[in-house]
Amino acid sequence: MSKPLTDQEKRKQISVRGLAGVENVAELKTNFNRHLHFTLVKDRNVATKRDYYFALAHTVRDHLVGRWIRTQQHYYEKDPKRVYYLSLEFYIGRTLQNTMVNLALENACDEAIYQLGLDMEELQDMEEDAGLGNGGLGRLAACFLDSMATLGLAAYGYGIRYEFGIFNQKIVNGWQEGQPKVVLALPYDTPVPGYRNNIVNTMRLWSAKAPCEFHLKDFNVGGYIQAVLDKNLAENISRVLYPNDNVRRVHTWYFVVAATLQDIIRRFKASKFGSTEVVRMDLTTLPDKVAIQLNDTHPAMAIPELMRILMDDEKLSWDTAWDITVCTCAYTNHTVLPEALERWPVDLFQNLLPRHLEIIYEINRRHLERISALYPGDHDRLRRMSLVEEDGQKKINMAHLCIVGSHAVNGVAQIHSDIIKDTVFKDFYDVDPQKFQNKTNGITPRRWLVMCNPGLAEVIAERIGEDYIRDLSQMKNLLKFVDDDAFIRDIAKVKQESKMKFAMHLEEQYKVKINPHSMFDVQVKRIHEYKRQLLNCLHIITLYNRIKKEPNKAWTPRTIMIGGKAAPGYHTAKMIIKLITAIGEVVNNDSVVGVRLKVIFLENYRVTLAEKVIPAADLSEQISTAGTEASGTGNMKFMLNGALTIGTMDGANVEMAEEAGEENLFIFGMRVKDVEALDKKGYDAMEYYNRIPELKQVMDQISGGFFSPGEPDQFKDIVKMLMHHDRFKVFADYEDYIKCQEKVSALYKNTKEWTKMVIHNIAGCGKFSSDRTIAQYAREIWDMEPSLEKIAAPDDPR
Repeated sequence: MSKPLTDQEKRKQISVRGLAGVENVAELKTNFNRHLHFTLVKDRNVATKRDYYFALAHTVRDHLVGRWIRTQQHYYEKDPKRVYYLSLEFYIGRTLQNTMVNLALENACDEAIYQLGLDMEELQDMEEDAGLGNGGLGRLAACFLDSMATLGLAAYGYGIRYEFGIFNQKIVNGWQEGQPKVVLALPYDTPVPGYRNNIVNTMRLWSAKAPCEFHLKDFNVGGYIQAVLDKNLAENISRVLYPNDNVRRVHTWYFVVAATLQDIIRRFKASKFGSTEVVRMDLTTLPDKVAIQLNDTHPAMAIPELMRILMDDEKLSWDTAWDITVCTCAYTNHTVLPEALERWPVDLFQNLLPRHLEIIYEINRRHLERISALYPGDHDRLRRMSLVEEDGQKKINMAHLCIVGSHAVNGVAQIHSDIIKDTVFKDFYDVDPQKFQNKTNGITPRRWLVMCNPGLAEVIAERIGEDYIRDLSQMKNLLKFVDDDAFIRDIAKVKQESKMKFAMHLEEQYKVKINPHSMFDVQVKRIHEYKRQLLNCLHIITLYNRIKKEPNKAWTPRTIMIGGKAAPGYHTAKMIIKLITAIGEVVNNDSVVGVRLKVIFLENYRVTLAEKVIPAADLSEQISTAGTEASGTGNMKFMLNGALTIGTMDGANVEMAEEAGEENLFIFGMRVKDVEALDKKGYDAMEYYNRIPELKQVMDQISGGFFSPGEPDQFKDIVKMLMHHDRFKVFADYEDYIKCQEKVSALYKNTKEWTKMVIHNIAGCGKFSSDRTIAQYAREIWDMEPSLEKIAAPDDPR
């Protein structure tokens, strides 16, 4: 196979990456060498690859700093309303290349590094992923920061600078093993550049430090161990992403909220740049200048903490403080799974945060007073709507606290927002319908197209110009090229190049020979029962059995890739990973099957791996049980990068089908109403097992040890769950899924028709830009107006 172009070679042909002017390149080389000598104190004789990476990073950072300072000056001069996005996760990934894209420096940097005799991709690979998140929620927050800067909003991301972020996943003998990931020297303030508008916003991450380095007195009298323990206890707060014990969680989440609110109020009171004087004392105007968005229930303590500050520190009355709090705060819900809605034990509050418990009790008393006035004698409604759950151990329902204490509550896809109103929070919707909104999630096209798929970005720019990068709705202009043979060929060629590149990566990583002309069938997301990686497994085994039965048939070859991490305490998810790897062992070593079917578990799935696999995917698996996935954003990334979707009518898949046309997705399975009907009737897995011979064969193979000959009952827990207590009804969608996969295989044989369907999908992506999402948050929740205007660059006269 011909060697695919490297990304660097591709970029040289590309305009969307910024121009590589001679002066730019010369200046970058000079600055690179200056940093190598004066910042890193190295010369070319002794410098390592890592030194070169840091020299490049410092060179790019120089271009950020002036803009960063200028942006803060601009905000102080204009005194706009500011939005504070509170999230316990910001899954940023790597930032160097993203910064080069947004500052239009990428071609110039590529050329400078090339002239210096270095390899840009090698240097970029030196950067660690900033793993301060574990999935969609944290990655969404990162996309939102990019869009807020691009839309000129005075926005701040606030979270925690974890010492140990999401673990690195190692697969050893088919089992997941997690190693804590040390986040290398992440700065406390991280710049967030907008796309070519000279705006650089700030993400501020709090790190816990002991109040004093050491209790020297203890140390001097021999209490060294205790002194170290005290220091460690204080600093443990920001050590681990999602600790397992409740006490640590409450500590961690209160810590970030308390620090953030103090910062917000300090900034509100001082409005002159570089001045710490207090010039604004009237906090009743806080909602005119401050919007706080709570990304899920983790930062819910912002509500009682803001009340505490306003009443105890600022001496405002309850009613005034409450009006300010509600007008300032808004809440985004990300899940309808009951086990994922935070509930904190009352006795924890009693011990750790007694004043906040008092405030929550008073919020609840007034809230229930209002409800009982609206629904006299309806005690069951009061019980359902209380912030305090009395069943068994008393707990505070944090989602209820967020709803009552916010002026806006939103879901993250239309179907999810409807479910919230119709079921999960119906009682709250009945009394405050005006609070409830939908804000369908989105992704940033800068990282998820221009940066990770330069070939595709350029093919699109050649047809419709470059403005789509900041206005993705222009993608619909591609529809006029859907029958254009040259465009169809270009789209197919870019996909094939991405596949060849990823096939080489896989062969290096996994030592498995990949057929780059096979369909790349990909499911990458957290491992969870509701995401139904098990349904994918049943299809793989069914396909394997069919190939074995009729080896001479013209099968569409597939390389099926599944990746994702299992939460460390989630036994079933870890078993699912083991099952996938066990199936791979059998399938990949069966000479009868050969290159027609390969199964690969993608180890250590993370942002950087996503940027490699998504451009290479042909088929995107979005197969959760209808009504369980709030939105999904991986589904949008695959769509934008030219993969077709096989999916249920769940999350944002529903809107993707509306935008691209349902006939251009492979939709299968139960809808939400079918799932509800099946719940009423009672789901009986055995009925499907007894009725469908292929399903029975697959399950008998798993339970009989076909995939675990050394330990025949290894997967008994998975079998038992699927047969007897499967909340997510895998068997109910099996038949339709298999039929739908047959349609996928048939269409894949017709490259032209497949690619035309791909073009319909790319053209339908406009809605799924995080720029559109953020513009809606700004106008409909934060009362702010986005702007595409540039501010002056640092070297422009003011």
